[in-house]
Amino acid sequence: MIKLEYFTPADFKQLIQWIDNEQLLKEWSGSLFSFPLTEASLTWYIEGANDLTDPDAFIYKAIDTETGETVGHISLGSFSETNKAARITRVLIGNTAARGRGYCQGMVKAVLRIGFEELGLHRISLGVYDFNEAAIGCYKKAGLKIEGVMRDVVRYKDGYWSLVEMAMLEDEWHLANKGTEAETIRTTATSTSAAA
Repeated sequence: MIKLEYFTPADFKQLIQWIDNEQLLKEWSGSLFSFPLTEASLTWYIEGANDLTDPDAFIYKAIDTETGETVGHISLGSFSETNKAARITRVLIGNTAARGRGYCQGMVKAVLRIGFEELGLHRISLGVYDFNEAAIGCYKKAGLKIEGVMRDVVRYKDGYWSLVEMAMLEDEWHLANKGTEAETIRTTATSTSAAA
């Protein structure tokens, strides 16, 4: 099982080790960071994050509850209070050997639960590059639906990347998780308890 805890400066070195090449950084962060990732840029990244009174972004590390090992990173940001919407960004399973074990789906479901059940959101979206078939499969299994493709939105070296837009609405979340809320709450950290 996966639990989410706030990403802090104590986690910087591990994330920097995971993102060891320029293409992976671009896939993970778009144009937010330049390679190589540094502690200074991550300090800027978490400024103002994880504040329940004024949400800008919630930035998490994902922990395997059986081993206690940090296995990934995920954030929820781009909040629109008017539209009750937010966006999942910067999803990463850190260790390539840990991929394919359900961590991605666990992370996404945990952040969806926080968004819909704790923050009262109506819509949560994300964008994923069309060549990342494993991630698209993960997001579908977590219940997100493909809404369209933005063609050639990012230029990288000599080519362009297209972005698949996906989203879930609150009624879809509640329907898919009817009767399982109690177990989900037991097995994943909440944004409020993560601050402790």
